[in-house]
Amino acid sequence: MYFTGIIIAVCTFLAIGIWHPIVIKTEYYWGTRPWVLYLIVGLACIVGALFIENAIISSIVGVFGASALWGIGELFAQKKRVEKGWFPKNPNRKY
Repeated sequence: MYFTGIIIAVCTFLAIGIWHPIVIKTEYYWGTRPWVLYLIVGLACIVGALFIENAIISSIVGVFGASALWGIGELFAQKKRVEKGWFPKNPNRKY
């Protein structure tokens, strides 16, 4: 039996699950300013995945990079959710 697809699927699920709270905490503490860091991490992972020979590891790194890039949009969407009152504002941060 081949478990490659299952391993990649589970790691994709975990990557998305990891990035969700990271985006929420990032917006809470720093706002949308760190979007550039998300861009750097995402692009670095995607480029790095191009040079990894192992299909499973390459896929995992690529999915993590794509999740970081997707996180940029989610970071700005989270800002709007906070403005609507769906998530709490950080009282110690200037808006």
